[in-house]
Amino acid sequence: MKSFPNRLKLANLPTRIEKLHRFSQQLGINVYVKRDDMTGTEWSGNKIRKLEFSVQEALDQGADTLITCGGLQSNHCRATAAVAARLGLHSCLLLRTEDNAPPLDGNYLVDRLLGAKIRFISQEDYRTRRGEVMQELAEEAARAGHKAYIIPEGASNGIGTFGYLSCMQEIAEQEREMGITFDTMVNAVGSGGTLAGLVLANRLYKLGKRVVGVNVCDDAHFFQHRVSEIVSEAAAYLEQPLSVQPQEVEILDGYVGRGYALSRKEELDFIRDFAQLEGLVLDPVYTGKCMYGFTNEVRKGSFRDSKNVLFIHTGGLLGLFPVRDQFEW
Repeated sequence: MKSFPNRLKLANLPTRIEKLHRFSQQLGINVYVKRDDMTGTEWSGNKIRKLEFSVQEALDQGADTLITCGGLQSNHCRATAAVAARLGLHSCLLLRTEDNAPPLDGNYLVDRLLGAKIRFISQEDYRTRRGEVMQELAEEAARAGHKAYIIPEGASNGIGTFGYLSCMQEIAEQEREMGITFDTMVNAVGSGGTLAGLVLANRLYKLGKRVVGVNVCDDAHFFQHRVSEIVSEAAAYLEQPLSVQPQEVEILDGYVGRGYALSRKEELDFIRDFAQLEGLVLDPVYTGKCMYGFTNEVRKGSFRDSKNVLFIHTGGLLGLFPVRDQFEW
């Protein structure tokens, strides 16, 4: 196997693994959490693991401008802006919103503080033209004398996948230190890159774990194919051919709720109650929906064969602030 691509060293690693004692007692199953919400402050969450590889590639190519895209409250976009500022690069964020003057709140506020150039794009144009628009932004940068590097949504592509391939190595070392084996891993799926890295590592290292994604947008069919595609992109860096078929990717569908970044009362109630139970704050876009879905599936018996479950906490705390008025106390 070829060596991993070069990477930056920015995240606070390794992140801790903690047992959720009271939550485990409630569910009757051992649940642990991988605290990837603690990878940093400005770039906290799972995105920085992927960006360590993506941005290193950008630097290797001589880029001085990072261009990426996401929702108005995108954790990935905020992390990209933070990395760019730390490294003295320019950043341009294509943010999806129907509001031409959205309130400065959450991740969007931090984007502005970090000096990112912001462009807004409608839901429809984002769905059909975001790649084209980012290319236009790269051409604008070139005319101004800069070299841009385009990072796809969530840094979910072949190079970004190595962030969670390396994370699985980190987890394996922690298993040895803790004297425990996690037979099941669960994470939220919004663009597919984190799950692809875990799935690829599981196959590459023959770990035999059950790796489960809970989608927070689109559907199982979409992400099964998307994860398969990302794994194939990442495998191009490896000497031996390796692929994962869509039907081999496990997605627990049915917990998108009202849609991406839209919350239901039961989800917000769960986030509130979980925080008071474990002193651990989930976010409304990713981890809240994922843990809510996982909890429901445990009670349905979907995890009856799992002994030790590791939940990947991918961060997203700033996403709580724009929905503050939706909570009931």
